[in-house]
Amino acid sequence: MSDAQAHHDPGSPHRALAMSTTAFTVCFAVWTIFSIIGIRIKEDLGLSETAFGLLIGVPVLSGSLVRLVLGIWTDRFGGRIVYTATMLSAALATALLSFAQTYPQMLLAGLGVGLAGGSFAVGVAYVSRFYPAGKQGTALGIFGVGNVGAAVTKFVAPFVLVAYGWQTVALVWAAALAVMAVVFWLTTEDDPVIRARRKGEVPPPRPFLKEFEPLRDLRVWRFSLYYFFTFGAFVALALWLPRYLVGVYGFDIATAGLIGAAYSIPGSIFRAYGGVLSDRIGARKVLWWTLAVSGLCTLVLSTPSTFAAPDGSVAATATLAWPLFMAVTFVLGFFMSLGKAAVYKHIPAYYPGNVGAVGGLVGMIGGLGGFVLPLAFGALKDTTGLASSCFMLLFVLIAACFAWMTATVRRLEAAPVPAE
Repeated sequence: MSDAQAHHDPGSPHRALAMSTTAFTVCFAVWTIFSIIGIRIKEDLGLSETAFGLLIGVPVLSGSLVRLVLGIWTDRFGGRIVYTATMLSAALATALLSFAQTYPQMLLAGLGVGLAGGSFAVGVAYVSRFYPAGKQGTALGIFGVGNVGAAVTKFVAPFVLVAYGWQTVALVWAAALAVMAVVFWLTTEDDPVIRARRKGEVPPPRPFLKEFEPLRDLRVWRFSLYYFFTFGAFVALALWLPRYLVGVYGFDIATAGLIGAAYSIPGSIFRAYGGVLSDRIGARKVLWWTLAVSGLCTLVLSTPSTFAAPDGSVAATATLAWPLFMAVTFVLGFFMSLGKAAVYKHIPAYYPGNVGAVGGLVGMIGGLGGFVLPLAFGALKDTTGLASSCFMLLFVLIAACFAWMTATVRRLEAAPVPAE
């Protein structure tokens, strides 16, 4: 970090990281709210599996699409104001969700709820400016622990839903996000670059269109594919597992939420460890292990857990006992958490002046995985009657990531340039 970016308060990096992580946890809890209330809405409206997949995927879609723009705005205007505005906007949309009565109204409200997911790109660009390159993997890994908000929703929302209804869940989550926005604004400060820019110590922002130039680099898109799996599939499974557990193993909503959290928690809290590992042994090695172990886990989970013909003529059966299912998903979530951190270790290292744009794009593609995959899961289940087809699809995705990574590594090792 340059002198112009020096911190006037030695505690400001840690405070910015702590508040950003806390805010992202609340945002993520809101972003995945449909994983619980969607099950009740599905029953109330009699939705098909595909319609249910669209319902839980819409917030992920909007939250992903806004990441690129929010990341660029953060580079230009600073994370403090963009983060606060994003949270307040998402809180308003979540409150309005409680008044929705029809499926189209819920889809529309879901688009607004999705703004909470866009906060990730804001936090990455904001936090990275407080830390030097050698500590950014760890810092961004800690920030990514906010993914644990998905587990918070799975633990708490079912009990609120059963006691007071899904509309109350939406109102309570909206209130929590609004309070978090106010607390964040009052307890944080602008990042070092924004402060230095005000003093004229660093140049003003580049022209807006220049922010998009790094997106022409093929490497950015390769990182995006990795994140499509490590994060997109994480979100998709965080949303899909409660429904899977209800349908395959016959659990009630509350129990399914608790068991689903056994996947979400390691997929979140160990992201910090993934950042530390990436700083120590290299992000590429962490990604290699992530893809290898995740491929093995999805192969095991692909064994036909449920087979029922679309017309319901074949009874459902569970091949894997639920304790084994939980154990394998725990391992899968753990390694995906390491991979998420490894992907984002690359970005400030290769694109220090474009963390917002590049991080926003990678986050957008990853988030789109959280939208596309639940739709694909639902469509595959409706078409084949095979619930475990979702894991078969993930195995194919992992194979594609592994193939691209292997080809790239071989090309870099053969070329007379330093490897990544």
